[in-house]
Amino acid sequence: MGYALGGRAVADTSHTIQVSSLLPSSVCNPSAKALDKKSYLPVVHRHGPCSHLHEDKANVPTHAETLLLDEARVKSIHSKLANNPGSTDVKVTDVTTLPAKSGQVIGSANYIVTVGLGTPKKDLSLIFDTGSDLTWTQCQPCVKSCYKQQDPIFVPSQSSTYSNISCNSTVCNSLASATGIKPGCSSSTCLYAILYGDNSFSIGFFAKETLTLTSKDVFPNFFFGCGQDNEGLFRCSAGLLGLGRDKLSLPSQTASKYNEVFSYCLPSSRNTAGFLSFGDVGLSKSVKFTTISAKSQGTSFYGVDITGISVGGKKLPISASVFTTAGAVIDSGTVITRLPAAAYAALKSAFGQGMSKYPPAKAFSNLDTCYDFRNYTTVSVPTISFFFSGDVY
Repeated sequence: MGYALGGRAVADTSHTIQVSSLLPSSVCNPSAKALDKKSYLPVVHRHGPCSHLHEDKANVPTHAETLLLDEARVKSIHSKLANNPGSTDVKVTDVTTLPAKSGQVIGSANYIVTVGLGTPKKDLSLIFDTGSDLTWTQCQPCVKSCYKQQDPIFVPSQSSTYSNISCNSTVCNSLASATGIKPGCSSSTCLYAILYGDNSFSIGFFAKETLTLTSKDVFPNFFFGCGQDNEGLFRCSAGLLGLGRDKLSLPSQTASKYNEVFSYCLPSSRNTAGFLSFGDVGLSKSVKFTTISAKSQGTSFYGVDITGISVGGKKLPISASVFTTAGAVIDSGTVITRLPAAAYAALKSAFGQGMSKYPPAKAFSNLDTCYDFRNYTTVSVPTISFFFSGDVY
């Protein structure tokens, strides 16, 4: 399994940005090249003009709140990695394309895809998360608590293909590795519970159902959580789609068709689209791959080996041991890229030199390299390139 990585040639020393493109837009512009494939669903930012999950401005988290939630998620990732004996060094066939809708409330900026569940299928907008394994959605009758969601809450009794999992089944016992919590039992029905780093949680019946990604990509007997007590920062979404590495994750359950291969492109702004794609058929020959890092083995996370960074086409003088000691994790739910102190200091210094003609702005939260573009319509920004094992950048 590997991540598909694309990048600019290192010779591209800078790129020009329209300052207006950095500002929020009220116009939906969902076009994206990657969505030209036959199997896809639209992908929009959760709080942007294209999203049907759009909330009142009063409920949209501020930048400061987003960064605080992001920090909480990062601490949770570190905690999980520290508790995994095999990864204590890590610190920081067919093709189906789904939409990725970006949101900013589940501990940090997360993204949404819409899938179908049940027979007949009901469309549900789920947060997709590479750091989680179990897929779950809110279910009626909401025995204890269901938060407000945009889509109608899933009703198991209205589906002809829904069934609960028994307590004595092998798959029930496998919940512990996917959620970190031993399963419970109620009237012979297996119960799941999952707690997230921001103290959000979901508890409910462990079940199986027909999952529909597209009209041609339908998976019967998909294991998922039917949430009866769901509380926390899941506002408007119907639940979560787990893309981790456990055997209960979506990639593992669909491995017979997709061979555990998936890729994603996140929306570049709130008014544009991204995609989540499964399978490796139809990939461009220009796509390069880097192997999953051995440091992340035994965890749900996808690790990569960073070998260097360049700014403005020049490789930074960072010792290789800085990256090999720390390791790196790719996480769809984390907003800000974190680097080891030595790597960040070199990057900040080189980037600052390339931006010296622009007036600095006051630091904001944990963002300490800021600039004032109020008197500019375009700006020239040094190109930053990351290098990965296998000569990929």
